[in-house]
Amino acid sequence: MNEISLMIKDTAEKIMKDLCTKETINDAEHGVWTKELWETLKETGMLTIGVSEESGGNGGSYSDALSVLHLAGKYSAPVPLAETFLANWILLDAHLPIAEEATTVAPVNEDDCITFTKMKNGWALSGKAYNVPWARDATSIVVIGDSEQGKAVAIVNACTCNIIHGQNVAGEPRDHVHFEEVYVKETAVSLIEVGKVANIWYTGALIRAVQMSGAIERILEQTIAYSKEREQFGRPIARFQAVQQQIAILAGEVAAAKTISDLAINAFNADDAYTKIAAAKIRVGEAVGNGVSIAHQVHGAIGFTDEHTLQHSTRRLWSWRDEFGTESYWANLLGAEVINKGADQLWPFITSMTGKVV
Repeated sequence: MNEISLMIKDTAEKIMKDLCTKETINDAEHGVWTKELWETLKETGMLTIGVSEESGGNGGSYSDALSVLHLAGKYSAPVPLAETFLANWILLDAHLPIAEEATTVAPVNEDDCITFTKMKNGWALSGKAYNVPWARDATSIVVIGDSEQGKAVAIVNACTCNIIHGQNVAGEPRDHVHFEEVYVKETAVSLIEVGKVANIWYTGALIRAVQMSGAIERILEQTIAYSKEREQFGRPIARFQAVQQQIAILAGEVAAAKTISDLAINAFNADDAYTKIAAAKIRVGEAVGNGVSIAHQVHGAIGFTDEHTLQHSTRRLWSWRDEFGTESYWANLLGAEVINKGADQLWPFITSMTGKVV
């Protein structure tokens, strides 16, 4: 990690640690926009990391941006930072102006479809997109859909859409967006070639895997700290062998999640990135399934209460685990790929799932 990357990471961690307070997160789950956090991220140039200065961004690499998302996941940052990153990467590939305000993407479900119809001096968008993250708080929505000319990307003013509020288990906005002949100017639409623009599904899976690796790291820290504070039979529960064993298992799951997500980050935009992203979403999801139960067992009932912040992380982990494909979804895709390659390619396929983790 070079000096610039370290500076970005240190700055992001200070912002998250100072501004992602218990009160801020609780307020966000009740619909309060976290203005101070968002404006600070904006003022420090965090919204456009991974976009070159020539393209209107603040430079840095995709790895730098994803390291920031790891911290956002760790501190349960209640803002659409991940979605703004994804939107900007799509806009960059589509040769459209990048966003400097809160932005989200649609559709995020494979079964949803948005239709682009050519009109005089513009386009009309029709269709429905469900569970769109942070749509109610977004200034614009980056939409990928189908037209007679092929795939298209559009920058849509969120105010022109019919947005029905919803939320996930973590209290984060997951809204239903109806595009009812929404007019978009010609200059805000770009026709694209398939494979030439960031894939919402795969990139979204990587983003959630990275956020989850940060959140599960946080619950390990909280679990270790609590086990040293909580006393039973006259001594801290951290001194009981059974508790130590469970925390060791949790630590192993955290290490596995971080390693596989780092592997996917390093492979991002490479020829084999899709395979490693799928593996990361699977393995991190499994780590969540095993790790969250241990964290709550060690904490006991208090971990579920509003008074304790453990539930901020665990509820996000439960939610993010199911977004952009579950473990079974990605496992089926990987299994089909193995079968299609044939028996002779099984071992080369397995050994290709390696890489330098920095």
